[in-house]
Amino acid sequence: MIDIDRPKIEGSVSVGDGRRIGFAEFGSAKGRAVFWLHGTPGARRQIPTEARQFGEDHQLRIIGVDRPGVGASTPYRYESIKDFAPDLLTVADTLGIDKFAVIGLSGGGPYTLAVAHAAPERVMVAGVLGGVAPLVGSEAAEGGFPRLALWTAPMLQVAGAPIGKVVSSLLSVARPVAEPAISVYGRLSPQGDRELLARPEFRAMFLDDLLHGGSRRMEAPFADAIVFARDWGFKVSDVTVPVRWWHGDKDHIVPFAHGEHMVNLLPDAELHVMPGESHLGGLGMATDILTHLMDVWDEREAVAK
Repeated sequence: MIDIDRPKIEGSVSVGDGRRIGFAEFGSAKGRAVFWLHGTPGARRQIPTEARQFGEDHQLRIIGVDRPGVGASTPYRYESIKDFAPDLLTVADTLGIDKFAVIGLSGGGPYTLAVAHAAPERVMVAGVLGGVAPLVGSEAAEGGFPRLALWTAPMLQVAGAPIGKVVSSLLSVARPVAEPAISVYGRLSPQGDRELLARPEFRAMFLDDLLHGGSRRMEAPFADAIVFARDWGFKVSDVTVPVRWWHGDKDHIVPFAHGEHMVNLLPDAELHVMPGESHLGGLGMATDILTHLMDVWDEREAVAK
C-alpha cells in the first residue's frame, strides 16, 4: 500500500442544534471551490489522489464533506434529501466560500442536486458520477440495486444506528484486513471497477477514507438508505443549475438507464457515457471531469458579463 497525503485542512463546522459536519480540504487554498460528496458508503477523504493534485496545480480548493453519522459529523437523520443543503451552505459560509461547484458520487448524487436546487445563485455547476435516482414519486426510476432501500428502510429506522456502531467498532481494528477486503471486492466487481481498484493509489485512497471515516462512526450509509426511500423534497426537473452527468454503461449498481432518466428530467444537463466502465469509473476520470466542470463555470461567467 502506498502512502497518501493528509488533507491540507481537516476539521468540523457547527451547523446548529449541537450538530457538526466534518470536512477535509485538498488542493489549493486559493481559487475556485469544489465540494466533493462521497458515495454510500464513504467519508470526507473519498477524493482521488489525481483530483487532489489537479487542485494543487490548477488553483482549485477541493473539499470533501462527511454526511451525518460518518467520520467527524454528528449522527443525524434528515427528513428528506433536501435537508442536507442548509448544512452544506453553512459549511460554505463558515469557510468563506460564496460561489462553488458540487460533485457527487453515487449516493452523493442526490445531495448534490439538493444543493444545486437550494442555491442556484451560488452553485455554478454540478457534476454527478453514477448518481442514485429517485425511488418514489412521479420522477422515480425503475430497477437497480438502490431500490433495495425501499425494502430495508423500515428495518433501518430501528436498527440502522446500532448496526452502524457495530460496523464502526469492527473498522477501528480492521486495518490488517481492510486492504485484502478492498482487493476481494475489486475481484468480484465488473472489469471497469476491478481495474480501478487494482491501482495502488485508489486502494490507498479507499483505505484511508475507510479508516479515518468509518472507524469513528458508520451510521451514514443506513441514514442514506432511509431517505433514498422517501420523496427527496424537491423535483429533479426544478434544478436549473447546469448538471453534467457521468455514467458507466456497465454500471452494476446504479443502472445506466437511471443516468439517462435523470438527464432527461434535468433542464440543463448533459450525459457523458463512460464506455465499459462500471460504478466507480468516474473516480478514474476525475481530472477530465474537473476540467469540464470548470469550463462550464467559465461559460456561465462569460454569459453573465
